[in-house]
Amino acid sequence: MMIRGAVLEDIGRPTPYADSRPLSVSELDLAAPEPGELLVRIEAAGLCHSDLSVVDGNRVRPTPMLLGHEAAGIVEAVGSGEDSALIGRRVVMTFLPRCGDCAGCRTEGRTPCVVGSAANNEGVLLAGGTRLHRGDAPVAHHLGVSGFASYAVVDRRSVVPVDDDLPPAVAAVLGCAVLTGGGALLNAAPPQESDSVMVVGLGGVGMAALLVATSLATGGDVIAVDSVPEKLALARELGATQTLTPAELGDFRADIVVEAAGNARAFETAVAATAVGGTTVTVGLPSPSARATISPLGLVAEARTVIGSYLGSAVPSRDIPRYVELWRAGRLPLEKLITSRIGLDDVNEAMDALVAGREVRQIIEF
Repeated sequence: MMIRGAVLEDIGRPTPYADSRPLSVSELDLAAPEPGELLVRIEAAGLCHSDLSVVDGNRVRPTPMLLGHEAAGIVEAVGSGEDSALIGRRVVMTFLPRCGDCAGCRTEGRTPCVVGSAANNEGVLLAGGTRLHRGDAPVAHHLGVSGFASYAVVDRRSVVPVDDDLPPAVAAVLGCAVLTGGGALLNAAPPQESDSVMVVGLGGVGMAALLVATSLATGGDVIAVDSVPEKLALARELGATQTLTPAELGDFRADIVVEAAGNARAFETAVAATAVGGTTVTVGLPSPSARATISPLGLVAEARTVIGSYLGSAVPSRDIPRYVELWRAGRLPLEKLITSRIGLDDVNEAMDALVAGREVRQIIEF
């Protein structure tokens, strides 16, 4: 079938992307789902720094590639061997499929799936190969999703079904921002009673971590750190008890500090702001060449812990229903993460907004 999608033609074009146009919205051929796969009509897709990191070259992926890894939609067809009852169901698409058999899958989310990670790096689906073509040339898949398109074929293990009362845009942000930011607290470093929580970096992932921190209601302070005044204002609206710029931190410390900015300086800031006996959880994805400087003595003498958490140490099929129930109970107002709704043709300009740090979550609506 013919679909319409945003294809990254090559990596590393200069900003502003509104001028250099690294993403071209064009028609592609999408093959039918193979055994164990689904055809999904995309309803909404979120723009994340993990998309930007491919555009700017911080994450090298094969091109041309149909971008987008945070999306939700309706199942319209299933490959052989799949349950036809899935047809018509809304699904959240997640960017790290789990094979269920490898050493990574046996850690209950603590480490990534080995097989899924390899497929993502190659730009193919979990079963191998690509279902996307433009003319005679294959087009790579982005993290098993390729959600910046009207339709996608994905592995069944890349989706989690949800009920129809969950709006498409909210379902989309569950697939990356909430799994990653929320999982830093639900899975990697659950706060105990009266623990203070600090979030450094208030993009979609960081703001989701803030929302989950407030929903846990442990009685401790929730501190938001960012350099953008508008994001600090939103953090106060979402329940932060204190908001600070990095320059205002001084000797301020918290028991659990989540670093969600994805740069070395933010990581250093987060480690320095972690209290005696506390835990730093880093979920941001900086450039592979980035290096940070911290004091090993500080970790030892103050009995502090640093944890890396990929995708919030999540098992999506386990964790997404937990977030849905918090949303349904009114404790996780995920709609407030969405700061803009755009069309597919606006995708290059939306990447510029990410670079400028102006947005929390932009949603492409189909």
